[in-house]
Amino acid sequence: MLSKKVTMRWIILVSLYVLVEIYAYQAIRTITKNQVIQIGYLVISVLLISYVIYVFANYDRSVGPTKYTLRASGILFTTLVPKLILVLFMFGEDIIRVCVACYNYFSNTFFEGTAPKYLPDRRKFVSQIALGIAAIPFAGLLHGIFRGKYNYKVITHVLHFDDLPDAFDGYRITQISDIHSGSFDEREKIEYAVDLINEQEMDLLLFTGDIVNTVAEEMDEWIDTFKRLKTPKHGKFSVLGNHDYGEYVTWETQEEKDANFEAIKDVHRKIDFRLLLNESEYVEQDGARIAIVGVENWGHNFKKAGDLTKASENISKDDFKILLSHDPSHWEYEVKNHDDHYHLTLSGHTHGFQFGIEIPGFLRWSPVQYVYKQWAGMYSEMGKYLNVNRGFGFHAFPGRVGIWPEITVIELRKSKAVT
Repeated sequence: MLSKKVTMRWIILVSLYVLVEIYAYQAIRTITKNQVIQIGYLVISVLLISYVIYVFANYDRSVGPTKYTLRASGILFTTLVPKLILVLFMFGEDIIRVCVACYNYFSNTFFEGTAPKYLPDRRKFVSQIALGIAAIPFAGLLHGIFRGKYNYKVITHVLHFDDLPDAFDGYRITQISDIHSGSFDEREKIEYAVDLINEQEMDLLLFTGDIVNTVAEEMDEWIDTFKRLKTPKHGKFSVLGNHDYGEYVTWETQEEKDANFEAIKDVHRKIDFRLLLNESEYVEQDGARIAIVGVENWGHNFKKAGDLTKASENISKDDFKILLSHDPSHWEYEVKNHDDHYHLTLSGHTHGFQFGIEIPGFLRWSPVQYVYKQWAGMYSEMGKYLNVNRGFGFHAFPGRVGIWPEITVIELRKSKAVT
């Protein structure tokens, strides 16, 4: 039975949605007097929101997110965002209408028949403009659900370092992050992405966490697919993300939670990745070596299981170091100002919010930038680099709009001496 607190939350949310719906309906009614269209709009809206409420009201915290909750969130966002745009226009028009009504009331200069008409009618062209603009995010969200979430992009960076060992000049690293296997719904698209990764010329393949949404079983049907990821000459390394600890569901016993955690760690072995749990490994080439350091999840607002000191205890301070840390806030709050120099940190986690605008050289915006200082792409401070991968999969919303799934290729280069 729902608690009073949860019940009140639902009442508030539903009330706000009803208010949004009333405003949105005003636009439809202003544009057309056809009652079939008006009633059809209301029936469809009621059916869709009823389905969303039903799914989330029956959310089982012992199971966690499912394809049903993904579908419901997709319906909610796809219908709500355009309606919010309608509300902005209709509410803005109401402000003007009220101002005009006040003027008419006090000046008593506008009459219709024998009775004063203080409040002007809604203007059709305002509703038409509102619907036209609202259609843009509606179309974008639909595209994001049906095409965008599998619109994989290979993004390449070339980084120069003064202290890169000569033997590693031209060394190529491929990074993927945030698989979230429990969200997949098209095998052909995932197999295409795996083939795309395999096409990259790479010396090392790195994965930076969140292999599942919640439970290890999500990967069962995808083991063979991800096992096809080729193993470069220096191997495949991985770390855990915040979703890999099974903390977003309710477990009957601690033993069940622990067993799931062990199973998730074992998934990495099954797909031939060396999982780094606050530890490090060297990769060697022509008598030189670089250190690969992997920490467990460390997030400013999430689980802090990462221990950078422990992970680095078997390497030298002077080593060239590549750090795998799922949450980019770790770089901001601990890594970039650390006494040891971590040359390149690879993260993920943000997904770029799966929604935003990126026009190279002109505009980069996403709501997630108000939460994370580093949220997508390559960053540099004090000679240290951070790459925030936009993610391989998707979570919460079953799509991507403007922020596409990413396969990162990073080429390390020795800085040329200035003569």
